[in-house]
Amino acid sequence: MSDSESAYQSPSASKVAEGGDEGLAWYQGITGYQWLVLVVASLGWVFDIFEGQVFVASMRDAMPQLLGVGSADDPLVATWNNYALASFLLGGAFGGILFGMLSDKIGRSKTMIVTILFYSVFTCVTALANAPWQMVLLRFLVAMGVGGEWAVASAMVAEVMPKRSRSQMSSIFHASSVFGTLMAVAVGYFIISAKLWGDDTWRLGFLIGIVPALLVVVIRWKMKEPEQWRRAKEREAKDSTQATGVIGDLFRSENLLNTVIGVALATIGLVTFWGCHIYGKNALLRSAEKAALAADGIPLDADQSVKKAAYQAHSGEIKRAEMVSMCLNTVGGGLGLVLFGWFANLMGRKGAFIFYHVGGFVMALLMFLYLIPANSSPTLLWVVLPVFGFLTLGMHAGYAVYFPELFPTRLRGTGTGFCFNAGRFGTAAAMLIAAQMAWKPEQTALYMAPLYAIGVGVTLLAKETRGADLPD
Repeated sequence: MSDSESAYQSPSASKVAEGGDEGLAWYQGITGYQWLVLVVASLGWVFDIFEGQVFVASMRDAMPQLLGVGSADDPLVATWNNYALASFLLGGAFGGILFGMLSDKIGRSKTMIVTILFYSVFTCVTALANAPWQMVLLRFLVAMGVGGEWAVASAMVAEVMPKRSRSQMSSIFHASSVFGTLMAVAVGYFIISAKLWGDDTWRLGFLIGIVPALLVVVIRWKMKEPEQWRRAKEREAKDSTQATGVIGDLFRSENLLNTVIGVALATIGLVTFWGCHIYGKNALLRSAEKAALAADGIPLDADQSVKKAAYQAHSGEIKRAEMVSMCLNTVGGGLGLVLFGWFANLMGRKGAFIFYHVGGFVMALLMFLYLIPANSSPTLLWVVLPVFGFLTLGMHAGYAVYFPELFPTRLRGTGTGFCFNAGRFGTAAAMLIAAQMAWKPEQTALYMAPLYAIGVGVTLLAKETRGADLPD
């Protein structure tokens, strides 16, 4: 243990260091330095998610202005928003793979600095966008840093934590994402919907994106490279077959099945996130739109131009309903993420994945096949949305828990980053298809829902890692 790590030791750390951690709860015997790693990695991931979700919170305001159209319901807006989402997914894929490899080569903390600066600066620059293609391009660049930070942070958390605590700590790390979404919701609710800068208010949300750059100071000052990574670099110096960050090694016989399973699980999770989970935000939004029409005495089958005028007249109420939906969906999702580690210890990694995939499939069908089309009461939606979020999002924490357990240290950042972020290629393809087919949001969600069921089949082919040491 390094001097800086020793300085953060907790009172029971010596017992753990001697191997006497039997009977300790997952949170006992954790050193101060280990808590610091969790906090810094989680904050990086919080802002990661904020940079992505601030676009979701503002896209009904930003894209109409950039396109010069009068309504967020214009088909052109949906098309360009899907292009921006697809661009974000592609950028995350490239960045996650690139920076994951880099973290195996130069170290976790150094690479984390680069990724945080990447997404912070380009999110801030997005406030200056004046055309839809600029938004699409900047979404790509922001996502490169977003995808990279997750790959690096998840590997680092797994390597620093003791085995008995690893699944819970990794789940907490990934679950911290909900605070990023809630930050975006707050910006949408209190800033964008309030029109503090008039029609340009959405730009303020992106300007806030420079804040996480401050984390770089803490990382540079306090964070050290994990002992496992240092040992891997020592082995590399003595044996060329132990080279770090070689992406081709993921496809060697000993790693191929793990790589394929990881990519498949991540693809299913990311497609259903962007194509299904996020549209839970439309539950109360659609209810608010229908209430606006009723308040103005406009029938549901009225001309689109008439309905657009009503929506614009009640835009504040509709925007707030959307943000409340996002909040309820996110809170439920956060609980699902946190509890993945508990389920993974109780029923194994595979059992936890199966539980969430089955639940996600059922809730997606319920939401988009019945509740939203039937114009269910807002009270019922308030109850169902957290459950929907819990089951459609919770499996994502499994990627932070499970993927680092599949690969040796010399390939951990590469493998984790590749599996999670290669899934974005399939997701980008799905979003491009949705854009080309001009599917409405709820229609897209319904078409993507069966992927949850496919996730059960993929999980059955995976190996169980509960109770195993990280491959060295």
